[in-house]
Amino acid sequence: MLDRAMILRLFRDVNAELRKQGVIGEIGMCGGAVMCLVFQARRATRDVDAIFEPTRELRRAAKAVAARRGLASDWLNDAAKGYFHADPPREKVLDLSHLRVWAPRADYMLAMKCVSARFDSHDRDDVLFLIRYLGLKRPAAVFKVIEQYYPSRLIPAKTQFLVEELLAE
Repeated sequence: MLDRAMILRLFRDVNAELRKQGVIGEIGMCGGAVMCLVFQARRATRDVDAIFEPTRELRRAAKAVAARRGLASDWLNDAAKGYFHADPPREKVLDLSHLRVWAPRADYMLAMKCVSARFDSHDRDDVLFLIRYLGLKRPAAVFKVIEQYYPSRLIPAKTQFLVEELLAE
């Protein structure tokens, strides 16, 4: 598991690898890493889901860091890139010499979490945290946020049931 301090160390290590390559990289985090690092809503996450550029160089840097730290080679991965539907509003997280790290704003994170509809214990808790963080009181308000970024055809039916359940509690 990667806690906040470890994620920051890993990003500094990636920065050092990019410096060796003479490359400037950018990582846009999503998922549990944002909940851990930005919102401090969880203690740790399994990996860092992100979109990143330049892809090949960042994969190489992340693998070198993984080997040195004894981590899985996919600790930094882009498996969630399909959930970035629109260019998200961004918040700067880290600005190093060769690496820029950003995260989507809370409203976009809520929309992304709801559309991914992987409501295991962490995602369910993340959705509830973000609803409270944004001060949303009604399901319609939550769906208004989601529909700012995703067309209604992409919102799974189970999202409506979850949001209604969470706001009924």
